[in-house]
Order: sequence, then C-alpha cells, then structure tokens
Amino acid sequence: MDAFEQLHPGLQYHLANTLRWNGLRPTQAAAVEPILSGRDALVLAPTAGGKTEAAVFPLLSRMASEEWEGVSVLYVCPLRALLNNLTPRIDVYCKWLGRTAAVWHGDVSQSKRQRILADRPDILLTTPESLEAMLVSTKVDPHLLFSGLRAVVVDEIHAFAGDDRGWHLLGVLERLSRVAGRELQRVGLSATVGNPQVLLDWLQGSFAGRDKTVIAPEAGPGTAAPESPSIMSERSPMRRQ
Repeated sequence: MDAFEQLHPGLQYHLANTLRWNGLRPTQAAAVEPILSGRDALVLAPTAGGKTEAAVFPLLSRMASEEWEGVSVLYVCPLRALLNNLTPRIDVYCKWLGRTAAVWHGDVSQSKRQRILADRPDILLTTPESLEAMLVSTKVDPHLLFSGLRAVVVDEIHAFAGDDRGWHLLGVLERLSRVAGRELQRVGLSATVGNPQVLLDWLQGSFAGRDKTVIAPEAGPGTAAPESPSIMSERSPMRRQ
C-alpha cells in the first residue's frame, strides 16, 4: 500500500485539500510504515526536509486509529525557540483530527500550565528540563498527566547526544516509561549524521531490544555525531528549563 494511503483518512483529506500536497516527501513516505508499526526510529533529513511531519503524521494516525487519550505523544526539543516555532504548526495538524497540542517550558505562565493540567493536550512539546520539573513538582501529578503516554519524539537529537543533557534526557525517558507503565516508542529526528545506528541505539537506552530502524532515503554525506554517545562531553552546561 502507498505510504500516503496508510495515513488516517482525515490526514489524507487535509494533506490533499488544505495543504494541496500531491504526495509525501521521500523521508516522510519512508517513515510511515515503521512508525505506524510502533518501531523506534531515527529520521534523518536536511534542515527543512520535513522531519517533523515524518514523525507527527504517522503518530497522529496511530493516535486516531488506536484511540489514544490524554498526553499520548511528547515532542522534546533542545531549544524553547524551536518549541515556540513548532507548536502552532503541530497544533494545526492535531486539529485536523479533533486533537490538540500545547507547549510547556520555563517561559510558559502558570495559568497556561494549569490549563494544560486541567485539559490535557494530545501532544505536549517541551524540554528535558521541564519534563524533569513536572516529574518532581508538587503541583503536577505525573501519573495522571502521563498515564496515556505512548511515544516520544526527540528533535535535533544530535544536539543531545553530544553533551550532558543527553544523559539527563535518557534518565527522564526511563522514568516516564515507569510512570506510564509501558515501553515508549522513541523517534529521533536529526540532520544527517555519520553513525546513525549508534545514535539510534543510544536513544533506546535500556530498551535496546525493541525493533528499530534508521530512515534516511534522502541522506547524503553528513557530519558524524559522537562515535560513542556513551561518552558525553562535559563542556556544555545543563540548560535551564
């Protein structure tokens, strides 16, 4: 079956009639089947190569067809500015299927956080540090907030694998799996790197036995990520939430 036809009918309709797309980019098409099937994945594409859509469209399709409820997808970024830029776009995609997206980081007001807790979005965009804060906050019940969590997308994953924030991120993901009571599908997004399989293995953490795949149909010569992500640089300080 064509990758486009594997997506939820609501997405197909809006891609064709709202965005006027006549098909998916090669990276997006290649990502549909692996992510729909629940495999962990590393999606490689150049900047503006459609990596966000490659992850979000099949996850939204799973969300709709499997009737996921509550915060079922986390979208983690290294920078607040990137989160702010992505949230309106992802929220539009969510609304096509009657779903919502919201952002939570250090600049988000307490009133907006309270609205998120009261009416949980389907996709929550955040940073590793804000996730840590949610897990330890007396104002947040993580078991309620993340009870429906199914998948985590890590954008700009190469930025995490090269410094101490990466170890922090992996620790937070392990804790989230325990809070949700299930293994979480992990999807990394990156510019082209020289050692993608090592990077994907690193992203899986203690769940290395899960099925996984590298998606890089458009990848050309790239910049190598750290050859051993298990040895993190200590030069980059932990950024505040």
